[in-house]
Amino acid sequence: MAVAMSWSSLISSALQHYNNRINLRDYPIPCHSNPICNSFNFKRRSFSSSSSKFNDHVVNPSSSSSKLSPIRTHFSFAGCGCSWIQDNSMVHDYATTNGTSKRCLALPTTKTVDVSSVSDLFEFICSGPLVDKIGITPQKVGQSIDKWLLYGSQLCRLFQLNELKLTIPQKARLYHYYIPVFIWCEDQIALHNSKFKDGDDVPPLVIGFSAPQGCGKTTLVFALDYLFKTTKKKSATISIDDFYLTAQGQAELREKNPGNALLEYRGNSGSHDLQLSVETLEALTKLTKEGIKMKVPRYDKSAYSGRGDRADSSTWPEVEGPLTVILFEGWMLGFKPLPADVVKAVDPQLEIVNKNLEAYYDAWDKYIDAWVVIKIQDPSYVYRWRLQAEIAMRQAGKAGMSDEEVNDFVSRYLPAYKAYLPTLYAEGPSGSDPDRVLAIDIDEERNPILAN
Repeated sequence: MAVAMSWSSLISSALQHYNNRINLRDYPIPCHSNPICNSFNFKRRSFSSSSSKFNDHVVNPSSSSSKLSPIRTHFSFAGCGCSWIQDNSMVHDYATTNGTSKRCLALPTTKTVDVSSVSDLFEFICSGPLVDKIGITPQKVGQSIDKWLLYGSQLCRLFQLNELKLTIPQKARLYHYYIPVFIWCEDQIALHNSKFKDGDDVPPLVIGFSAPQGCGKTTLVFALDYLFKTTKKKSATISIDDFYLTAQGQAELREKNPGNALLEYRGNSGSHDLQLSVETLEALTKLTKEGIKMKVPRYDKSAYSGRGDRADSSTWPEVEGPLTVILFEGWMLGFKPLPADVVKAVDPQLEIVNKNLEAYYDAWDKYIDAWVVIKIQDPSYVYRWRLQAEIAMRQAGKAGMSDEEVNDFVSRYLPAYKAYLPTLYAEGPSGSDPDRVLAIDIDEERNPILAN
């Protein structure tokens, strides 16, 4: 008869497993172009249950087993609007190598917590709101505690945090959110790969991230992309923003729909180049061999005084196979067309937007194998989040919208949220397999919470 392990036994098992595993290999060191992060010595830690302290062993960053290539991404901290970057006095200074001070955006910096105890971290991980949802048991955490520590260390490097002195929000963001989602993604990749035989060309898994603007999806994808690269898996990131119409195409759309505020600017269905979407996704999913490369489109939102235009193809990033995963994010991924009377009751201007949406499944959703759906309790959160992003951009010396302009901007998206989010949350994304959908409820501070 099986006997359930006590909490203390699980912690003891986790510590023993950690000590056994940690001394068998050197961890790869996450590195990128920031001179501050590259100047650190990475330390491998072993834990002594008697002293409750880490024993530090310096790993040589220049060793071949520890060096990683710089991560290139179109993500930008400034103005991203994520709570862990914008809220609770999150902006602080750090010293650069030349002695000057540079403004750095990071996780909240209020009350720090000592994360030097593996047992404390084990208990904290197991208390997260996503553990049951993604099948992480205390036993599994104990067996992979070294992996959790590695991922946490890598993300601290990425976001320039002191991993032994994290605030509670920082600790929660890493160990209750980003790392559990990454582990879920790894499981989805393993399931995807298991469907192919040895020697087959395995197409990359496409994971869709459907989440409202400003809720932190871009930062989540940024963190996941970094972890994939540090674990030697090739990944590509794309956004529905990359497929907006050119400035000329958007002007033509506006002329064809005079007086419709929902189609005056980019954003709603009808304002995307669906053919470009299909061509890009088809090409990306064929990057199954070494040496095969392609450029991925990007959009310049600053062009034409903020109206935007497709970036010049010479600036598009290059992606090389074989890809393991494609991370595809967007605020309206998975939206399903609704009966005309339903959308007209929300806003009569939605009728043409709803009609345009009918073509989006074949252009986007049918390529997505697994989904992360970030759920919010009130669409009005988007206004506050967008306002935070614009304030951050202005503080960073960049052009940002006024409060009135933010209100006007968000008002063009709210009808779609009000119309389509209830169905997305109740039925899942268009064409999705319920067993391959991870739904994450977040609060107004963008923290994952237990669903009601």
